[in-house]
Amino acid sequence: MIELNFKRAELEDKELISHYFKHHTSRSCERTFVNVYLWSRHYKVQFAIVEDALVFKSEDEDRLAFAFPAGEPENVKKALKVLRQYSEERGVPFCMYNVTPDNFELLEEWYPQRFRIEYNEDLADYVYESEKLITLSGKKLHGKRNHINKFKSLYEDRWSYETITRENVEECFQMALNWRNQNGCEEDIEKNAEMCVTLNSLRLFEELELTGGLLRVDGKIVAFSIGEPICSDTFVVHIEKAFADVPGAYTMINQQFVEHECKDYKYVNREEDTGEEGLRKAKRSYRPVFMVEKGLVTER
Repeated sequence: MIELNFKRAELEDKELISHYFKHHTSRSCERTFVNVYLWSRHYKVQFAIVEDALVFKSEDEDRLAFAFPAGEPENVKKALKVLRQYSEERGVPFCMYNVTPDNFELLEEWYPQRFRIEYNEDLADYVYESEKLITLSGKKLHGKRNHINKFKSLYEDRWSYETITRENVEECFQMALNWRNQNGCEEDIEKNAEMCVTLNSLRLFEELELTGGLLRVDGKIVAFSIGEPICSDTFVVHIEKAFADVPGAYTMINQQFVEHECKDYKYVNREEDTGEEGLRKAKRSYRPVFMVEKGLVTER
């Protein structure tokens, strides 16, 4: 029986995992060490190096599934063979999750007609042109410009933007705790998990080499945003929090963060909407230039 040494990602694995993602890039928001490390506390995802390819495994009582391996094509092909055997020996169907169209193209090339893919709209990442998020130009983004102008006239010389540093990260942490108390995170499992990820990203801000920005009104933090480069032309925003009682705070932190921290990247990935209606409406209102589709792959 094949034994693979799957383990949970820890901080000491950062260099190894980042190495594979850096050399085998994707615009999918999952393909960063930060995402893997922070969410594996909630989603029980483990990793292993199989045939010199990086493989993630998600397993619970109902399903065993793997992410598409990251590595040189010939190593990925070898790894897939091992993973199919691994599944077979455990008496479960072979399955892969978060598979992008370009991953699936490779599968079709290697194994014509053997696999099928079912894309999940809830998991598709929204990708925008950074220039558009900064200028908000054009008729379709007119409403966003209004929000910005309203914020600026309402708070005039009372607001400011800052890059997150070791000097102000603790203040962001305290603001996040306030946000959690105001938004009923304790009663909602998903909200609570997202809050744990937010707090851990601030607690380990330097170790994870994150980039962040914050918005102050009257000296108090009212919004912050955190992300990182995902490949040479794309920056991913992992976290964005703002107080709902500060009109325009979300629109403003979105625009300011991209202007100050992401303008050297052509695209900004703002992750998926998880099927949440309000989030979907908000993300679509910014007019994505394309989506990163992701699906579930099973054998025909």
